Amino acid sequence: MTGLAVLLALLSACGNAVASVLQRRGASTEAPPASTARFGWLRWLIGLIRRPVWLWGMAALVLSAVSQVAALAAGPLSVVQPVMTTELLFTLAVGSVVFRRPAGARTWRAFLMMAVGLGAFLALADPTKGTTVVPGGRWLILLGPTVVVIGALVALSPRLPSAPRATALGSATAIGFSFTAALLKDAIGRADVGLTVLLTSWQFYTAMAVGLFSFLMLQATLRAGSLVASQPALTLGDALLSMVLGAVLFDETIELGWRIVPETAALLLLVMGSIRVARSPLVAGPRAEQQW
Repeated sequence: MTGLAVLLALLSACGNAVASVLQRRGASTEAPPASTARFGWLRWLIGLIRRPVWLWGMAALVLSAVSQVAALAAGPLSVVQPVMTTELLFTLAVGSVVFRRPAGARTWRAFLMMAVGLGAFLALADPTKGTTVVPGGRWLILLGPTVVVIGALVALSPRLPSAPRATALGSATAIGFSFTAALLKDAIGRADVGLTVLLTSWQFYTAMAVGLFSFLMLQATLRAGSLVASQPALTLGDALLSMVLGAVLFDETIELGWRIVPETAALLLLVMGSIRVARSPLVAGPRAEQQW
């Protein structure tokens, strides 16, 4: 089932990438709203909704969400979330086609670094599937400190310069996405008892709320600074915290011992590759042009 979980997670990451590129394409053809215009943002949003390319992006986003839920049902949290970092790779590939712009040798080398780093890390860590539901007491232990950490990062961020602010908000976003996935996995595990149990579980509705919060945090992260500044926190934070949550909440296990050294090297390769991929205008948008 782990192989199926990987395939579904890859499909979800691809859906996110397609949604990002298509919605950026749709938004780029709409004039941004004037800050002083009355109902300017509403008119801008209505204009986007009328554009087929933007709607196709929304359809891809829905496909991505469904695929992620299926992936979490099929395999360990500590496999699904790290694989989701391939969204950057798919964004690069899809963006080069949609915008009819070759990525260049330097970008493809970064692509290869990220792919090799992720593949090596998963092969070395070899996560195993644990339980399907979480005992309630474990959530009580984790949720309180998590809210405090996220609150501290958000409160600190306005006092920081652009790059550190993006890193702080990116860390808070990564925590939110990791907990959203863990809550969803816990809720899905209860569906074995019955659909009513799933729809009446607090985990399901909390996952929806935390997911919406994380999405809004991601928008704030992208506005706070360059993707290059926030990407290490988003990539590494989500992957590592998901492995911790998988072990603490679902009793999943990963191989450590002598493998820690090569696992660390693989993670560093993944982060270095993600930073370089994030510098590409095909991923970060036109504003990255001068940095690339």
